[in-house]
Amino acid sequence: MNRTASPPRPALRRRDGAVAHALAGESRALAACGLFSGVSSVLLLVPSVYSMQIYDRVLSSRHGVTLLALTAIALALYGLLAALDWARGELMVVAGMRLDERLRQPVYDAALGRPGAGALASNAALADLATVRQFISGPALHALFDLPWLPLMAAAATLLHPWLGAYVLGATLLLATLTWLSEWRSAAPLGRASIEGVLAQQGLAETARHAETVRALGMQAPLRERWTRRHLAMLGWQARASQAAETLGAGTRFARMALQSMVFAIGAWLTLDGELSAGGIFAVSLIVGRALGPVEQVLNLWRQLVQVRGAWDRLDALLHEAGTAAPRMALPAPQGHLTVNQVSALAPGSLPGQGRPVLVGVSCAAMPGDIVGVIGPSGSGKSTLGRLLIGLEAPAAGQVRLDGAELSQWPREALGPFIGYLPQAVDLMEGTVAENIARFGPIDAEKIVAAARAAGVHDLVLKLPQGYDTPLGPDGAGLSGGQKQRVALARALHGEPRLVVLDEPNANLDADGEAALHTALIGLKARGATVFVITQRNGVLGLADKLLVLQEGTALAFGAKQEVLARFGAAPSPQQPVARSNAAEAA
Repeated sequence: MNRTASPPRPALRRRDGAVAHALAGESRALAACGLFSGVSSVLLLVPSVYSMQIYDRVLSSRHGVTLLALTAIALALYGLLAALDWARGELMVVAGMRLDERLRQPVYDAALGRPGAGALASNAALADLATVRQFISGPALHALFDLPWLPLMAAAATLLHPWLGAYVLGATLLLATLTWLSEWRSAAPLGRASIEGVLAQQGLAETARHAETVRALGMQAPLRERWTRRHLAMLGWQARASQAAETLGAGTRFARMALQSMVFAIGAWLTLDGELSAGGIFAVSLIVGRALGPVEQVLNLWRQLVQVRGAWDRLDALLHEAGTAAPRMALPAPQGHLTVNQVSALAPGSLPGQGRPVLVGVSCAAMPGDIVGVIGPSGSGKSTLGRLLIGLEAPAAGQVRLDGAELSQWPREALGPFIGYLPQAVDLMEGTVAENIARFGPIDAEKIVAAARAAGVHDLVLKLPQGYDTPLGPDGAGLSGGQKQRVALARALHGEPRLVVLDEPNANLDADGEAALHTALIGLKARGATVFVITQRNGVLGLADKLLVLQEGTALAFGAKQEVLARFGAAPSPQQPVARSNAAEAA
């Protein structure tokens, strides 16, 4: 949808977006609320009619029975008004919950499916959903439902006198204009404050994740200073927005009180001219208060409406980016035939056609039962290739095919059980050891123990305080680095995957762990899994059938291990010192 540079408005513009589509399922509830608002607007005229009848009829006739009858009717209508307000509120609470039910799974999946998605991005998306849900269930939407019925108030005032109807319309337009000016003046500073706030939050979260390193290396003071600069920038932009809003807010409050009071002067003037009864003065003052009430409520909730509009647009953009996966024909279980054809990749976060290439024209292939060693210096693109091999990233050019099908043709949920992945930065999660090994799926003790035995970690787990039921904190807190890596290896082997990618699997292992890794690789090869081992430590490369040598994002060599070793041993290039060293050590 085209976006303009005009000042943001609280109108929820994306009528064809995913959020509007989900909300369309509540069209009957919304229509009922609109109808209730119309009836409520009529009933809110009761105080005006009641007061006018008291002043113009009861006081002049001094009939107590008339007073009692009018009072009883008014109280009954007030009870109906309260019932309608309650029903409208209940309908909107249910509508908000149903909207959350329709959107929470796609929003969760879309947030996690974004390249480089992290906890902050996922939390922000779910917070946006909560903002929209609370708006649907809260008072702001009620005020918006009341706004379309303001002409009814003007019509009622016009019945008393045409000037009064014009006054109600003019007062409403004046408050609406002041509200728009307040938003126009504060929108840009609020936007900048939001950006600075996100940067400050991201920096603080990153510092917290690396708290031990920060303290050990004395980095706390400079990082605190960086966070303070961003925090102060956020406060500065917020202050500018608040100053602009408060200036216009003071003017709006003055206008609100003046308009409410001036109607008495106009009513008194018309009464002196004999064009309005004394009771009409009080009646029109109540009508003006009723007409300006929703406008004032929207004014008070304006910032919330702007936040809801932003959350609505971000959710639409997120879900549009994720797209709706069309139903696909189920593919057979993969056997592990992997081909990489002229694959190129850009640095994470780069836009297409921009950014630094990390991989350029890399090709290789592996069959079930192959162990492929991927070697090369730091920064040569090894980890990026590993992510491409399992579909975590899409190549900028070229294809990665599993059993002849591009990885994009496999639904993530269908492909995941056939993939084993051990990332360079081990990422265990809060939960028990068993839950982590089982990938937080069904707890099948036989499969969990089989994976642990395959990874050589079963005996280690049994020595933990509660064995497989030992709870782990965030990031696997409670285990050492080597223990985390071995449990993560068991997770990678869970379910006997057909394609296994191990990124620096022996980085934190001792001799026992290294021996367990060797045993795991032998087991994977024996049952016909396709394995890629990315490493700078060559202890495990003796088991490799093939070698892929990367340097500066390009493939210097790929083929049978002995052929690659013979090539590097016979005619090393001056540009290949690190790769030659790695290959020689693998001999």
